[in-house]
Amino acid sequence: MRIELGSGLDIIGDIHACYEEFITLLEKLGYEQNEKCLYVHPEGRKILSLGDVMSRGPQSIECMLFFLRHVEEGVAYMIDSNHGWKIARWLDGRKVQMKHGDEKVEEEFKQFEKKHGAKETSVLKEKLKNLLMGAPSHFIITDEGNEKVVCTHAGIKDDFIGKENSRIKDFCRYGDVAGMDEKGKPIRRDWFKEHRGELLIVWGHDPKPEPMVINNTINIDQGAVFGGKLTCYRYPEKDFVFVHALKNYSGKVGADNPIGRRD
Repeated sequence: MRIELGSGLDIIGDIHACYEEFITLLEKLGYEQNEKCLYVHPEGRKILSLGDVMSRGPQSIECMLFFLRHVEEGVAYMIDSNHGWKIARWLDGRKVQMKHGDEKVEEEFKQFEKKHGAKETSVLKEKLKNLLMGAPSHFIITDEGNEKVVCTHAGIKDDFIGKENSRIKDFCRYGDVAGMDEKGKPIRRDWFKEHRGELLIVWGHDPKPEPMVINNTINIDQGAVFGGKLTCYRYPEKDFVFVHALKNYSGKVGADNPIGRRD
């Protein structure tokens, strides 16, 4: 789970199937398509997704295919996440509740099967399942062997860093959750207030209007699928690049929309 910084990393917040905005962001960052139709950077930079590349938005299959190809070719990384884990289990044929935007993934696969047939659909599901099942709970970015940054989806405790087990995976997928409120929404504890040390932690999962910088942690989920922004945190430059969402894809409006435009 350690990645050498190399020429630099572009850390991307929750995409949630906003494929068009994602490609626009990559082009804004200077990525270009090569002869294999892979998005590569002329300076050798690589892409690191904080997970939740699918669900809620309009193009889950395209987003997952992007990371399948780019992770296999070694030009991108993707972290495990709560939606990613649910979709992985669904692709594996397990019983899961397809809601909170995951039902859109199921519908996309129905349309894919109508167009491409059951055999090709089955092959694709197996490949994507393996991609999602194999995603680590977090990555540690090193610079000449020295640990600098931890990237995770929803959060991580300091003593979890560099370790992997079921408890750690769940914490990194969902954060520090203390049950549900009367509306069925998770009650989240502020795990980031307990962070100590010089390691920077970059995370997503919980959408905020702007990058939230607290206690040497940065949240870069700016709610693209809710009509907000898709965010990239460039490292080692330590700057932000944004692309505004074309619309609110989520169907959530008013008080139900955690962020962004209410259209």
